[in-house]
Amino acid sequence: MQENLVIVESPAKAKTIEKFLGKDFVVKSSFGHIRDLSKKELGINIADGFKPTYEIPTDKKKVVDELSKLSKQVKTVWLASDEDREGEAIAWHLTEVLGLPVEQTKRIVFHEITKNAILHAIETPRTVDMNLVNAQQARRVLDRLVGFELSPILWKKVRPALSAGRVQSVAVRLIVEREREIINFKSVPYYRVVAQFYAPDDETKTIFKAEYSQKFATREEAEAMLERCKTADFTVEKSECKPVKRYPAPPFTTSTLQQEAGRKFGMSVSQTMSVAQKLYEQGLITYMRTDSVNLSSLAIAKCKEEITSLFGAAYSAAHNYTTKSKGAQEAHEAIRPSYIDRRTIEGTAIEKRLYELIWKRTVASQMVAADIDRTVITIKMSGSTDRFTASGETLRFDGFLRLYSESNEEEQNGDAGESSVLPALANGQALAYTAITATERFSAPPMRYNEASLVKRLEELGIGRPSTYAPTISTIITRGYVEKTNRPAQKRNYLQLTLRGNAVADKVMSENYGAEKNRLAPTDIGMVVNDYLETQFCSIMDYNFTANVEKEFDRIADGRLTWTKMIGDFYAPFHELVDKAIETQPLKTAQVRVLGTDHVSGGTVKARIGRYGPMVEIEVKEGEKPRYASLKRGQLIEAITLDEALELFALPRTVGKLDGEDVVIGIGKFGAYVRVGKTFASLGKGDDPYTVSYDRAVEILAAQKQQQELASKPLKTFAEDKDLLIKNGRYGAYIAYKGKNYRLPKNEKPQEVTYDECKRIISTSKK
Repeated sequence: MQENLVIVESPAKAKTIEKFLGKDFVVKSSFGHIRDLSKKELGINIADGFKPTYEIPTDKKKVVDELSKLSKQVKTVWLASDEDREGEAIAWHLTEVLGLPVEQTKRIVFHEITKNAILHAIETPRTVDMNLVNAQQARRVLDRLVGFELSPILWKKVRPALSAGRVQSVAVRLIVEREREIINFKSVPYYRVVAQFYAPDDETKTIFKAEYSQKFATREEAEAMLERCKTADFTVEKSECKPVKRYPAPPFTTSTLQQEAGRKFGMSVSQTMSVAQKLYEQGLITYMRTDSVNLSSLAIAKCKEEITSLFGAAYSAAHNYTTKSKGAQEAHEAIRPSYIDRRTIEGTAIEKRLYELIWKRTVASQMVAADIDRTVITIKMSGSTDRFTASGETLRFDGFLRLYSESNEEEQNGDAGESSVLPALANGQALAYTAITATERFSAPPMRYNEASLVKRLEELGIGRPSTYAPTISTIITRGYVEKTNRPAQKRNYLQLTLRGNAVADKVMSENYGAEKNRLAPTDIGMVVNDYLETQFCSIMDYNFTANVEKEFDRIADGRLTWTKMIGDFYAPFHELVDKAIETQPLKTAQVRVLGTDHVSGGTVKARIGRYGPMVEIEVKEGEKPRYASLKRGQLIEAITLDEALELFALPRTVGKLDGEDVVIGIGKFGAYVRVGKTFASLGKGDDPYTVSYDRAVEILAAQKQQQELASKPLKTFAEDKDLLIKNGRYGAYIAYKGKNYRLPKNEKPQEVTYDECKRIISTSKK
């Protein structure tokens, strides 16, 4: 009889732990959750105190049977699922399904998969923490109630097959609000004045830049300013050099790791979590779902050894960081390497990069601050109350910057020490200019969220927890409420006025702007659903309400609130809103936007959600059929202009003739196409039906013709029977014989199939 059975969540974790435990232990995986709320109807008995009905999914029955059999063959069962609420719930479900007494079954937790941590956990077991289980149950039940009651309303009032969720809907609201800020934003041009100064009595004649404090709205104002500069005197009003310290960032939490991996490597939130999970399961890093920035005293001591070894004792300084995020729930450490002295690992390229990032951030957090001299020079201009200001930084001691520099949203790869170095100047010292330039700039709208900045905003608002960020973003994208967009840069001209000596010269220059990569934008249906939910369920969509629900989950986890009371307090007013929404008919006009009049037909042009998605239509005279056109990807009902809408009716368009027939570009049931006579060919992914040229259309038709010829040409013929052919089809090679087709076995190579084998396949195939 085996002594011990240890049950973990994943096979990779099981494999790693098995190495540390002796022959008396068998380690098996539950492959995540083994039970969930029943999918038959609601799965919650509201009348019986919101009692959940759990069921074992079909794909988990084999796992449960194996674990059940093993649990009866061993003396002791150890539950070793992850150290968070989800992990605690998995442990509880295992006790329920395997018939283990919850108050006696040994529960072990660890936040790193190392030999010491595993053996320590075995020496100090506890039982399942029902407070944590109830916090997870409360989240699951609440989310099921919201989704189950809201989704059918959306089907009736907005469009079939829609769904809603508590945290997901609030995340969509953030993205919709940002999009509306961008839509309503009007870019305003202005002129920014920058001068290049030097001190005539300075031997080095070092030239440095300084910016004028006032911006100018028009060219005339900017020119007038440059004219005043011609006769003005410039003197140093104040030159200040202050020593400042730049401190290292704390070690990673779940959200800061997601943000930094997104900024530095362009990784999505779910990709970051997937790679981090693999590193954790291999025993390389500590648990990756945490909002703690704490490091153990052992880890701090190991960091000190590593820093001293690499850079010397002068670079080491122990820091104890405290968690500032609202309602931090996890009691364990920040994300750090399991073994600080392991600087590199074996693995895939992305695993190595993410590990190196975690290692550098952890070690840098225990290094000394960087010493920087920050100089600010204020320059007085005669005849003006405004000032020119020059600022610069000199890195005196690099400290932690020697190892690691945190990225930011605006300047993702900006390192310290790149600011201009300013000369040493005395107060009252006279300055002269080499050039003063007024450059036309344009006010910019707020940036769309990317995954990392959305996580940061959710965390700031106290919405969601480390385990929920990745699934929330995945869900809103999968549901089609939000999409990741890439927008090409646009070109624009701007004016530059430059004063050199006593002459002002102007120059028209061009620049790219507005390029975006992997930014989150709402779809039209996302905006419609958001607006409907805000109208009917404003409390559910409220940021503070959603954050307070998270705090209540935390209170349940601490044993300060019973989960059924929390759900009861929520459900009564929520259900009233549901009943009211069912009786209220939404305004259809809110979903239709009138853009103007078509100058050709005189019909009204409208944008709205149609049966197949967002569209524009031209309403015509009574008795005539209205015309419809689908919106392009990236276009929104709320933002599309009349001219952009009318352009969509340019299809189908004729681009030329081929063999006497019109070459027509259009959009049909199966997407964009090119047609000649009765021959159709699909446009490629990168082809825009509105701009594709005649030459490209002919190229697409020729490629399809060649493909069809190759497909119709037999791969093999047989002298014994001319009707027997092996052809290449859409799904691979097949036998064609007297008007019927027969599948070739997977491993058969078409050229090697004999006549006799073909006859056997034909005779044994099912009719």
